[in-house]
Amino acid sequence: MRYFIELSYNGKAYHGWQIQPNAVTVQQTIEDALSKLLGQPLNIVGAGRTDTGVHASQMYAHFDFDEALDEKQLQFKLNSFLPKDIAIHSIQQVNDEAHARFSAIKRTYDYKIALTKNVFLYDYAYHVHQRLDVDKMNEAAAILLEYQDFQCFSKSNTDVKTYICNIEYAKWNLKDNLLVFTISADRFLRNMVRAIVGTLVTIGLGKLEAKEMHRIIASKDRGEAGFSVPAKGLYLTEVHYPNTIKV
Repeated sequence: MRYFIELSYNGKAYHGWQIQPNAVTVQQTIEDALSKLLGQPLNIVGAGRTDTGVHASQMYAHFDFDEALDEKQLQFKLNSFLPKDIAIHSIQQVNDEAHARFSAIKRTYDYKIALTKNVFLYDYAYHVHQRLDVDKMNEAAAILLEYQDFQCFSKSNTDVKTYICNIEYAKWNLKDNLLVFTISADRFLRNMVRAIVGTLVTIGLGKLEAKEMHRIIASKDRGEAGFSVPAKGLYLTEVHYPNTIKV
């Protein structure tokens, strides 16, 4: 039987989601706790592979187990085993073909920029003290929806088979000196959101015109895009699945 776990985590203390040798990761931490609770080695598969320092307010993972489980009781016990920076919100049985990564139809990320010094956001947002032209940043963000090939924003030397992503929403919103970029797509490339945000910040600082986004995307060259903003401001906020995954 296959089970989906809905969880959130503060990524500050972790070297990303995916298991790595000699590093503490979210996946490894949950696998260790789950294996101890259920008395056998278990592997979990996540909806994505967030990088070192990236956070998630909603993430999903799946695991297989041969017996029916008391999902509420397992959720309670797993939360008791896990450190305070990982929270399990639900565990539910799904159909055997459901896959946490490949069945997802949409993912949403937020990137947070603090425009004034904020001691409570120091580790959870990117601080920019220069003036940003949010209108120009949104003008450039809207151009993203006109394209599908985002090789220019992908980390170099990745093993992806395609750079095609279908972005359906990309917009900045400002509230109380916190600037938040929200972007939704069916999939994202490695480092894609951080590279997009860095490019939009460069435009917001007046170093590039918004229309340059067309040239950057058409170039398919990572060197033409902007810098990658720090991981600490990035949050995976939503993962959507079709109703057909339910048993």
